[in-house]
Amino acid sequence: MTERYTPDWGSLRNHATPKWLQDDKFGIYTHWGIYSVPERGPNGTWYPHNMYRPGNGKGDQAAYHEKTFGPASHFGYKDFIPMFTAEKFDPDEWAELFKASGARFAGPVAEHHDGFSMWNSKVNQWNSMRMGPKRDVTGELEKAYRAAGMRFMVALHHAEHWWFYPHWRDDCDVSDPRYAGLYGELHNLEGFAEGTIKNGNDWLAQDRPSKAFLDNWRAKIDELIDGYQPDLIWFDFGIRLLQENYKKRFLADYYNKETEWGKQVAVTYKGHDFAPGAAIVDYELGRMDQLTYYDWITDTSVDDMGAWSFVREAGFKKVSTLVHNLVDNVSKNGYLLLNVGPKADGTIPHGAKECLRGIGDWLKINGEAIFETRPWVAHGEGPTEMESKGHFSERREVNYTPEDIRFTCRDNILYATFLGWPGENSVIRFNQDESSSFATIKRLEASEIESVRMLGVDRELEFAMTRNGLEIKGPSEPPCQHAFVYKIVRKEPFES
Repeated sequence: MTERYTPDWGSLRNHATPKWLQDDKFGIYTHWGIYSVPERGPNGTWYPHNMYRPGNGKGDQAAYHEKTFGPASHFGYKDFIPMFTAEKFDPDEWAELFKASGARFAGPVAEHHDGFSMWNSKVNQWNSMRMGPKRDVTGELEKAYRAAGMRFMVALHHAEHWWFYPHWRDDCDVSDPRYAGLYGELHNLEGFAEGTIKNGNDWLAQDRPSKAFLDNWRAKIDELIDGYQPDLIWFDFGIRLLQENYKKRFLADYYNKETEWGKQVAVTYKGHDFAPGAAIVDYELGRMDQLTYYDWITDTSVDDMGAWSFVREAGFKKVSTLVHNLVDNVSKNGYLLLNVGPKADGTIPHGAKECLRGIGDWLKINGEAIFETRPWVAHGEGPTEMESKGHFSERREVNYTPEDIRFTCRDNILYATFLGWPGENSVIRFNQDESSSFATIKRLEASEIESVRMLGVDRELEFAMTRNGLEIKGPSEPPCQHAFVYKIVRKEPFES
């Protein structure tokens, strides 16, 4: 069969974002694995690295480990595996909850930096079917999510496995060849022996990944593709370490599965790991400050400290923060991938459930302003601006006001979402202020508008176009919480 895509960037740039992703906008993934057992932050997924690194900060996970479990030289990361029994793991319960949140796609972190595969792997003996819960976690979730009507994704961090463990510690199991399947092959660590490199970009002091590592990286992905046919593959940082031919060959092979499977697929990446346009760029814990010509996705978490996996000391974000994140992303040609960190036993924390139910409640009323929409000519208006953009810009929460509005559209409908309750008298200015960077945007004329409603309110609203903008006589009481959507119906469709 002739390949539609070939392993060169010119061909791969021709792969379009699937329509289903453009429509669905919102997904959920889960950081759940061996690293869930110690429940220690601030970033629980980095516990396997930090437990071997005394004095390197990060919440002093090494000190916690020694106090709680004993020195790393006697109790290594592998020793957590028998404690990861997942006795309360119910994939159908997860699927029901995520579906209720409004998410349209979902999936697990199939393998994190730690080298433990959460599926029935034939190429990695360190997997959830042979050890720990002795269950094909990925396979069970794939069946449950698809049965609930969601598309299925897998997240992969395993390119960073090359450098993740401190192999220079010869007093610990990370340097024991018997456990190389979990901790990775030993390789040159120039600078560590002399003690000149302590922190920072440790991987820069190491050999580049070996052919054996690269082949294993690809073999794991092939198992997931052939076994579970994911609709989306999400990659963490680390693809930068791989040789170009491996990246391009993987993308071409996966994109060509579309013909075989009869469905569209998507891949995400971070930084400059793939050529722009060959996949969808992801911004970790961040988003863009303006409408972009390209689509993008952000991965953020329900927890309030970037813990990713469950940790006891973490709290949870406000539902309004997550709703505003989703609304803002979609207005700027972005999507939202929201993380949940289950406990080691497989239960979803109560705080996470409350977040998801809150988003779902909002989407039940306002989902038509999100799903199947497209960006308008401007993402929005209002006084509040982001202090930064891109990766990790979320570290500073944006506090929106009732004057901050975000736009989406479809067919002949413009949705104007207020990120605070505007009261009975609302004004959409369409940035008529000549000093505004959006002053060239043509406002809607009154003669173009057929009707104005607020989603959740079963009646048409009075409106008038004045020098101030579109003035709307709204309801006296809000129909929901967090954000409020005016549905402006035009007599003619927007130009496609």
